[in-house]
Amino acid sequence: MRIISYFFLLVIVLFGVTFAALNSDTVVIDYYLGKSSLPLSLLLVSSFASGCLIGMIAALGLLIRSKMKAHRLRQRLNVAEKEIENLRAIPLQDKV
Repeated sequence: MRIISYFFLLVIVLFGVTFAALNSDTVVIDYYLGKSSLPLSLLLVSSFASGCLIGMIAALGLLIRSKMKAHRLRQRLNVAEKEIENLRAIPLQDKV
């Protein structure tokens, strides 16, 4: 299994190296406060990484909300199970 992991890591590194070699042209980025020139490959990778980071931050709120809801539901389930145990423990009485 470890050999397969190393193989996939090697393939990813090779893709990264060929990507950087094919996109080595320098591009100028104009933003409000100035200009910057970066290799195209670095610009593409950094914009992809920042998009992933923004997406994870946006999904973090949904994840926290769902975890809180699951916790509340688990608490309600525990209360309901305790109530059922208590009701089963009460002896039945016939009213005559």
